Order: sequence, then C-alpha cells, then structure tokens
Amino acid sequence: MIASAGVAIGSLASCSTLPVYQTAISNQTVTVPASLFEKSNLQIIQPKNLYYNIALKKENDGSYTALLLRCTHADNQLITTGNGYKCTLHGSAFNQEGQVTIGPAEKPLHKYPTEINNGQIIIHLS
Repeated sequence: MIASAGVAIGSLASCSTLPVYQTAISNQTVTVPASLFEKSNLQIIQPKNLYYNIALKKENDGSYTALLLRCTHADNQLITTGNGYKCTLHGSAFNQEGQVTIGPAEKPLHKYPTEINNGQIIIHLS
C-alpha cells in the first residue's frame, strides 16, 4: 500500500504546475509560508510521516482551505485534476471545495482548520 502512495506522490511531484511542498508536522500542525502562493492559489503539501497529501487553496477573501487528499470511499491517495481531485482506485471525484462530484464516494473530503500568523499559514491537524 505504501508503494502505491509513492507512485501518486511521484506523479504529483512531476507535475510542473503543482509542485509538492514537503514539510514537518510539529504539535499537530503544519506550517507553510504564504509566499508559496505568489504564483498559484493551490499548493500540494506533503507533511512528513502523514500518509496523505493536503491540498492548500488560497480563497478569494485571503483565507485558506486545507483538504486531506484521502478518498472518503476507499482511503486512497487522490491525484489533482484541472478542476479538483480524483481517486484512481474506483473513480470517485471531488471538486476544489472537496465536495463529491462522481461516486462511489458519498462524503466530502476532510477539511482542516487554518490560520495565518506572521506570513505563515498554519494547518491544524487535530
């Protein structure tokens, strides 16, 4: 199962439009510099020792939305598409807000709370 996650992560890392930002988890939080969003409103975050990536999106109002890229149907790592996220296992698809657009998944993606502090975006994992 870990090998399949490595394949998904590798394919994300090779995507020139959405680089993967690797970072550590500290006290159940992930910290990401806001400067990452100077060229794109969407970043893929790969926290060390967390099996799944996180999609971090800058909203029009300046807030940030963090979605766990884990399929709510089969717990598979999701890949990014032009307009959302897709599960390669059974074909479930989610829009950029994490809502299901194609089943068999029925539940939206898990959303983490975020805050901005001194030019850093903090994702709360607990």
